[in-house]
Amino acid sequence: MLLKSFKKTALVATALLTGTVNVASATELEVTHWWTSGGEAAAVAEFAKAFNATGNTWVDGAIAGSGGTARPIIISRIIGGEPMGATQLNHGRQAEELIEAGLLLDLTDVAEAEGWKDIINPSKLLDACTLDGRIYCAPVNIHSAQWLWLSHDAYATAGVAVPTNWDEFVAAGPALRAKGIVPLAMGQQAWQTGLAFGVIAVALVSEDVWYAVNRDKDAKVAAGAEYRRVFEAFDDARKMSIGSNVNDWNQATNLVITGKAGGQIHGDWAQGEFQVAGLVAGQDYTCLPGLGNREILDTGGDAFYFPVQDDADVEAAQKVLAALLVSPAVQVAFNLKKGSLPIRGDIDMSTANDCMQKGLKILADGNILPTGDILLSPDTQGQISELMNAFWNDLYMSVDDAQAKYASIMASAD
Repeated sequence: MLLKSFKKTALVATALLTGTVNVASATELEVTHWWTSGGEAAAVAEFAKAFNATGNTWVDGAIAGSGGTARPIIISRIIGGEPMGATQLNHGRQAEELIEAGLLLDLTDVAEAEGWKDIINPSKLLDACTLDGRIYCAPVNIHSAQWLWLSHDAYATAGVAVPTNWDEFVAAGPALRAKGIVPLAMGQQAWQTGLAFGVIAVALVSEDVWYAVNRDKDAKVAAGAEYRRVFEAFDDARKMSIGSNVNDWNQATNLVITGKAGGQIHGDWAQGEFQVAGLVAGQDYTCLPGLGNREILDTGGDAFYFPVQDDADVEAAQKVLAALLVSPAVQVAFNLKKGSLPIRGDIDMSTANDCMQKGLKILADGNILPTGDILLSPDTQGQISELMNAFWNDLYMSVDDAQAKYASIMASAD
């Protein structure tokens, strides 16, 4: 049965390359994801269009809200015996228990046939899909959180230059406030404040110190002087965000787009919103990788997993989709609209905008770090997120107290 399914996958892949499609039996495949903003919807439509062109049917299962909202729903359905055909998750440790329970489809045959080990860059992305030597997901992009997005209109209104690094960004805050502009846009969700903390840490500490805390879980380093600077900067950030008063990340991005906020610390998926709004990178807005302090990116991102099915036709369609998601044309079309970087190093991204070109160069130079999704367990990530959210929303919590609690979490991290 596996051979039959694989042969069908190979036939479809050949058809895609030659421009002809001849699928023996079209299959509907429900695909769950949490891409619902304007830029995200435009990007995921590229996946649906390509899959539908094979003669199969993409049944969109968008779940409103963030990944934190969607993941429990997705996992509950899989465990509860109501699996979808495919689902977005982040590549990393989120799916470990599902894999160990035998609930996710082994894609090793597809990966070997398509040569994923030779084309996926960096190789850590495929490693994050691998457990006990078997491959269980198809990575589709590289998303980095390490960006500061800046509104040219906001700084022109305030009469100050667009910042080029974190210190300049903080220093320009009072001039923005004087013109009724919020210095830092931030949505009121725990994952967004947690993301901001992680970005600030990467930008302000040395790589050795960052690894000592996030990989080696060294509580003494987490409580030390270099991480003190991180918490002081995070304190600056929470004060700069007062008055932001939005909930969702794309609403915060819109404050920057409309010049109502000076900047936003957020992932490169914000770029899709700028594109939908018709703004031009380098002309209407500036993007600073590593907050302008370090040209470095983390290499997280999204991947698709395929819950085990009893139907051979469904399994064949799952493998068709898995191969398609990594194919050159689909990678280009999707990532140009998503604002993310492709997971292939052998495709033409010459039409990418100024911000994407910055990211591509950093990736090519090898200035990359793994994400917390890969290095830290979901439980540890959850504890950190709760702490950062509490600190962000309680101005009476001191920097000393927050750092001590963080060091305690890292002391028992897994």
